[in-house]
Amino acid sequence: MPLHRDVVVVGASAGGVEALRELVRALPADFPAAVLVVMHLAPGASSALPQILSRAGALPAVHAAHGERPAKGTIHVAPPDHHLLLGEDTLVLSRGPTENGHRPAINATFRSAAVTAGPSAIGVVLSGALDDGSAGLCSIVERGGVAMVQDPADALYPGMPENAIARTSTEHVYPVGVLGGVLNQLVRTPVEPGPAAGPSPALLLEDRIARDGVRADAVTPGETTPVSGHMCPDCGGALLEVGRRGGHYRCRIGHAWSAEALLGAHDLEFERALWTALRSLDEKAALARRMQRDVGLRGTVGLTGRYETTARECVTAAETLRRFLLAQHPEPGSAS
Repeated sequence: MPLHRDVVVVGASAGGVEALRELVRALPADFPAAVLVVMHLAPGASSALPQILSRAGALPAVHAAHGERPAKGTIHVAPPDHHLLLGEDTLVLSRGPTENGHRPAINATFRSAAVTAGPSAIGVVLSGALDDGSAGLCSIVERGGVAMVQDPADALYPGMPENAIARTSTEHVYPVGVLGGVLNQLVRTPVEPGPAAGPSPALLLEDRIARDGVRADAVTPGETTPVSGHMCPDCGGALLEVGRRGGHYRCRIGHAWSAEALLGAHDLEFERALWTALRSLDEKAALARRMQRDVGLRGTVGLTGRYETTARECVTAAETLRRFLLAQHPEPGSAS
């Protein structure tokens, strides 16, 4: 029996507001599918995204509410600090573990659509950095759904579209101005459901973690979840490899990281350590100078030379470190 693809899940991050506005502008008032939108937000942020999207097009946009039914012709936006998940008949808001440092996370929403809607789902990845959404988009396709991606050349931040295309084979790669019109055609076209695999154990596990919230031993070491040797940037726990593709990690309490996001988190951690070292060197140099002055006033010549050497070495090391850090983040307009 033919089916209609009546669940659309959309993920965006950096540069995503502009892309979302252009996408919804192309969706008519009689759009015959429910739309779930996830955009990365800081936990304590307030979001005006529903108002922005409501003004951008013909469809009403609202913050998703736990337990409400997803409505066709309505845009349900994930609220800050909650994963937005698709249940059998309702929407689910969860405080499950962060993924790639984010809650809401795009992968969590996409996976829930893959599990619950299967071939009735369409996943859309828009502008953003790194790779959130690419793994969830794979799950949607594996369950018989459709993947759509903003053309990276059209995105303000091409990282998420590029990673989605690298992970998932799809013919639906368009500038966002075209994407909305094609999406409107797809949800109106009945399709014969092909053979779709049931949700894999790994997909069901990850979907359960997002729904259940933070719990002890969400993932435990085993033959299919070996210890990776990496540490979780969120909690410091050991990360285990999950999924059959590799490059995807979770700690025991469920924090999830892709290899690319983990690399970015380590970059930030490394930079914080360097700034801490720079501050320590500056403070040590200042203290050594003060001690040099104090012993000089007391006429202790031997100690004066020792503290002067310490201060000079600290200043030299600090200047080298300072130049390195400034080279990583040059001043606007400076020569690169």
